[in-house]
Amino acid sequence: MPQLNPNPWFLIMLTSWSIYSLIIQPKLLSLTHINHPLNKPYMTSKPTPWTWPWT
Repeated sequence: MPQLNPNPWFLIMLTSWSIYSLIIQPKLLSLTHINHPLNKPYMTSKPTPWTWPWT
């Protein structure tokens, strides 16, 4: 069964993870976010009761 032989795929996995960790990830982390979250207090609104026409 060729799936159990890790010899050709282990090097591919290590190469892809090293490329991701060393090249792609720093480029993605250096991007700046346009909309920063604001520290607004969370305000709850009081719901108004539903008035049923048949009561």
